[in-house]
Amino acid sequence: MIRSEILRDIAPILRDHLVICNIGLPSQELHMIDDQPGNFYMLGTMGLSSSIGLGLALSQDKTVISIDGDGSVLTNFGTLPTIANNVADNYILLIIDNGSYGSTGDQPTYTGKKTSLAAVAAACGCENVVECPAEDAGTALRAAIDSRQMTVIVVKCDSGNIKVPVITMDPVVIRDRFMKAVQA
Repeated sequence: MIRSEILRDIAPILRDHLVICNIGLPSQELHMIDDQPGNFYMLGTMGLSSSIGLGLALSQDKTVISIDGDGSVLTNFGTLPTIANNVADNYILLIIDNGSYGSTGDQPTYTGKKTSLAAVAAACGCENVVECPAEDAGTALRAAIDSRQMTVIVVKCDSGNIKVPVITMDPVVIRDRFMKAVQA
């Protein structure tokens, strides 16, 4: 399975929650698959989906799911110890680990070699870390939501992209409708 197939599988689970989605193709794929007002599509700032999601979870009670990629987490390694030391039990970090920088041409990342983001998250102090194959992403996500405990899920999948249209929605519109979903 590739990232877009995972997003298609988990989209029904995401609908009732606030979602911060990683820049580039992940946001474009989620927007195409199941655009929702509760989805905040990152249009810039690689590596900050996890940080923004944690801040949002700490500031309110709704479940927040950050969808991030291995390449983005690798560019913001400080996010994992920050998450571990600022526990928000309404927060889930879902890392789709395809071993590549998918949005920029599938150049390999170190997670396709020796680096394990699950091991790094655990070493940083994250207490609930789950690594699973792509086909188990939905089951792992549901279990994390039901547990009401902060969880880091690393979903291992194949590298690959589908053709998707760019998000033409104005960033101000994305922000405004997301803020209404937060306040609802």
